[in-house]
Amino acid sequence: MTPSDLPVTFPDLYLHDTLQRKKVKFEATTPGRVGMYLCGPTVYSDAHVGHAKKEVAFDVVRRYFTHLGYSVRYVSNITDVGHLQNDSDDGEDKIAKRAALESLQPMEVAEKYFWSFMDDMARLNVLRPSIQPRATGHIGEQIALIQELIARGHAYESGGSVYFDVRSWPSYGVLSGRKLDDQEEGTREEVRSEKRDPRDFALWKLAEPSHIMRWESPWGEGFPGWHIECSAMSLKYLGEGFDIHGGGLDLEFPHHEAEIAQAEAAGHPFARHWMHNNMLTIGGEKMSKSKGNFTTLQELFLRLDPMVVRFLLVSSHYRSITEFSDEAFVSAQNGYKRLTDALNEVERRLKDTPNQDDSAFISAVGRHRDAFEKAMRDDFNTPEAVAALFGLTRDVNAALSGTVGQEGLQAARSVYQDLGGGVLGLFAQGPLSAQDESGKLDTLMELVLQARQNYRLNKQYRESDALRERLSAVGLTIEDTKDGPRWKK
Repeated sequence: MTPSDLPVTFPDLYLHDTLQRKKVKFEATTPGRVGMYLCGPTVYSDAHVGHAKKEVAFDVVRRYFTHLGYSVRYVSNITDVGHLQNDSDDGEDKIAKRAALESLQPMEVAEKYFWSFMDDMARLNVLRPSIQPRATGHIGEQIALIQELIARGHAYESGGSVYFDVRSWPSYGVLSGRKLDDQEEGTREEVRSEKRDPRDFALWKLAEPSHIMRWESPWGEGFPGWHIECSAMSLKYLGEGFDIHGGGLDLEFPHHEAEIAQAEAAGHPFARHWMHNNMLTIGGEKMSKSKGNFTTLQELFLRLDPMVVRFLLVSSHYRSITEFSDEAFVSAQNGYKRLTDALNEVERRLKDTPNQDDSAFISAVGRHRDAFEKAMRDDFNTPEAVAALFGLTRDVNAALSGTVGQEGLQAARSVYQDLGGGVLGLFAQGPLSAQDESGKLDTLMELVLQARQNYRLNKQYRESDALRERLSAVGLTIEDTKDGPRWKK
């Protein structure tokens, strides 16, 4: 038997399962493969910082599984029909309402904001999903699932619409912990004439004459309810009993609860593990347009490097509340700069540093790598992982102030690249993704430093200082050291 024939072993990894309400050991349904589904955006407006929290959180989860050697199929849907105002069964379609405001067709709105969302995610270095299905492209699958539910007695047609019968499924509430009878008071809406129970939710809605987005169905022209798309598309692309379903905590009920009920009442085992990211606050308050603290990513990127935004997000645990404030931004900028300064200096030194005995330093680097890995295997604990990078940076700076050789620098760079870059998704706009531009800048700065040195040799101190100040104005610093002048960003 050759080494390639031996089964691949993966380290133990624990995640917090919302369904089981505790940390559990992850074991893939299919050895060596991970199937993940993330509830994606409803594309009717520009992405906001809440979207960034969710997308970055599960991007890191996906990246770490890949880092461990798993083959990951990552599916994230696009809702482009059926999501009504206030997440209810009544009212205007969010996309149709935006279309009226902007004098566009609904699909024009969906296309516009889909690509806006994708551009924002690219700037945050969020990897594209393996599959990104749209609700409008899977009407047939949704109708088929609804027909299965009707045949099994868990759904009924009424007045051209179809509703899920929550009373027929005793497990409804298993994810959120809400008992059906407890939902009676406080959440009751006025009972629509076609509903048997006010808590029944729409699987298919009859299209009113003014409704533009409509499809033929066994129950007449209409459109799918919001919840059914995710059940249908996740089962289509990941199969029964797939590994992980993720999303924001605000989707736990009713959306995710409905997804489970729809799939399993139709006879399809659904997601084995459920993960939810917590919310984001601005100035201590939940983001809300009515409170005037609503911020789109495009607005935020005018003020902050997207990588600083990502660094701020991974500096808090996905299940913790993340605070966005001026103080948090300043702290994130300073922290991210510490890491990038160290990495840039490691890159610079690697060009002409000779070999030497770096065994002690390499051992220290290894301990930081181990600390990072240990943190990530414990429910993707990114704050502890970031702390490991800061520990590495402390030792790197100490080594750089003394002597360190090629092997030590390469070991440090590997941790920054593999873990900081590959797992946390940082440094995307730095030396890891722009080495050619970095090389050009190095050459240019060598000429600048030589020009400054000539000024100083000729006692042209005013010109030397002016050159230094102009560089500082564009974010480049010159430091005079015992080994000569050096520059850094």
